[in-house]
Amino acid sequence: MTQAAHGDLPTIHPARRIDGHVDGVYSATGDSFVTAKVQALTVTFEGIVGDHHAGWTRKAGGREPWYPRGTQMRNERQVSIVAREELDAIAEALGLPHVRPEWLGANIVVSGIPRLSMLPPRTLMFFGDVTLKVDGQNAPCRQAGKAIADGLKADGHELEDETGLALAFKDAAKRLRGLVAWVERPGIIKGGSNLKARLPEQWIYV
Repeated sequence: MTQAAHGDLPTIHPARRIDGHVDGVYSATGDSFVTAKVQALTVTFEGIVGDHHAGWTRKAGGREPWYPRGTQMRNERQVSIVAREELDAIAEALGLPHVRPEWLGANIVVSGIPRLSMLPPRTLMFFGDVTLKVDGQNAPCRQAGKAIADGLKADGHELEDETGLALAFKDAAKRLRGLVAWVERPGIIKGGSNLKARLPEQWIYV
């Protein structure tokens, strides 16, 4: 079948690779989504061993209005990935000294990949032997904003308006909140290692 038979195709951008660095790895081993820094992550097809978001399935919530809340569905949110540069941008937008990855429930903090949160779905992220496949952006929520407020207080900072900070976070972190991914190939991810992101072919469907 010729291209003409398909009509005019959109511009297709070829696949490419970007190199980055793993600044740190984190896991949430308690009831909360808030993480703590660890030396390495043991990753299986169910996600990060012992992590709050591990599992083959998860319950649908506000992100999936097409399902009744609580419906069991495939867990495509096994791993949360954020960029050091984007955390700094969020902190600057909020007028804060810092935003720690733990407060956002991040599992992997990377640097060196421009506009990490804008990487397209189906991007493969290679951490040595481990491969994660990006599902999409992680939308900011008030729950993470509250965790930032709680974290700042624990660090000794006084806050005038905790509720306002939680609300402001949603706007400040839009398109900067990082990515969620699922495990395509299991293994061990260590802090201080390198990573390679492979972007798939891209086009705009209209």
